[in-house]
Amino acid sequence: MFKVLETVALTHDIPESGLRRGDLGAIVELHAPDAVEVEFVAASGRTQALLTLRTNDIRALGDQDLIAVRSLSVTDG
Repeated sequence: MFKVLETVALTHDIPESGLRRGDLGAIVELHAPDAVEVEFVAASGRTQALLTLRTNDIRALGDQDLIAVRSLSVTDG
């Protein structure tokens, strides 16, 4: 279903990694049968998180998606 280097969106918040639903990541490895390694990076290129997730934790991107930028600071808003 997913491919290595595919950009995907997170389907739920992962607060302990500083990630929110909709954050974009890139698949860096596929694990059988339903797990993937996903890297999430800040705009600077610094890795925010490298996580092994289940395929239901992510979704493919489509024309209905709008890419946005948010601050990683605790006091964003």
